[in-house]
Amino acid sequence: MPGFIVYAESKNGAVRKASLEAVSEAARLAKEIGGPVTAVLLGTAPANAAAELGGAGANEVVTVEGAKLSTYSGEGFAFALKRAIDDAKPAACFIAATPLGRDLAPRVAVLAGTGLASDCVGFTVAGGKLRARRPVYAGKAYVTVESSSPPFVATLRPNVFAVSTGGVPAAVKSAAAPDADLRAVVKEVLAAVQGKLDVSEAPVIVSGGRGLKGPENWHLIENLAKAFGNAATGASRAVVDAGWRPHDEQVGQTGKTVSPTLYFACGISGAIQHLAGMSTSRVIVAINKDPEAPIFKVADYGIVGDVFEVLPVLTEEVKKLKAAG
Repeated sequence: MPGFIVYAESKNGAVRKASLEAVSEAARLAKEIGGPVTAVLLGTAPANAAAELGGAGANEVVTVEGAKLSTYSGEGFAFALKRAIDDAKPAACFIAATPLGRDLAPRVAVLAGTGLASDCVGFTVAGGKLRARRPVYAGKAYVTVESSSPPFVATLRPNVFAVSTGGVPAAVKSAAAPDADLRAVVKEVLAAVQGKLDVSEAPVIVSGGRGLKGPENWHLIENLAKAFGNAATGASRAVVDAGWRPHDEQVGQTGKTVSPTLYFACGISGAIQHLAGMSTSRVIVAINKDPEAPIFKVADYGIVGDVFEVLPVLTEEVKKLKAAG
């Protein structure tokens, strides 16, 4: 019976939240389409993967290990996931739209001989067929698409879909890695030590733009983020291009796409490239001294004022609320 294959991405010994969201959405849709939800782990599986993935709705966890999968390889991972698809013959294959997932999904779609619906923000079932809703034209419009040839390969935007809880630990089985002749093998990955919350996974994001006037004023953004305790700092492209902030904080069409529960746009005018990366945030608060700034068109709450005056007051009020709560 057709079902769902979900690639379960792991990081630092744990399944990524975005992958748990993808599993939960697959489990919700499986109630309408039918079939099991199988989560596929490539490389070393986290110790608590069966409990985490089962709790989110997976019926089965397939672990695929091998020397060529010890570190991420787009080609190697795509071959391994394609074999899992061939074995299960699912109706759809879901992959979280993380940086890794965005690289992996098109490779899998090509190997499977099907199309790809990228950065999906919603799914429905009509006439027994799966349909996906995704943004186009830098978020100016949305289209609903369906696949004419299974499996339906799709990437899911992080922080859009809820993570289910309460499921039982999934059954686990092992599968052999395909003996593919890879054209390139990753020998080593050198990653900088972050020590901070990833902007693509944070529930609260405080972003700054050119209205901060210089990197010496960025402490205003950081102070507000620290006051929340669970917030990450983000930046517009102009700020990153100017060298004020690192690229991993850039939000927008050429940066990261985010969907936090709460997004602060501080001193950001709201160019379409930036809006494309944050317009699906649940609540958007804009702070800008220009009442005609485009950011106010998408904001749920707008403060027309100088960020240098507004941010310190806002930070103190958040601290008071946190202390009282």
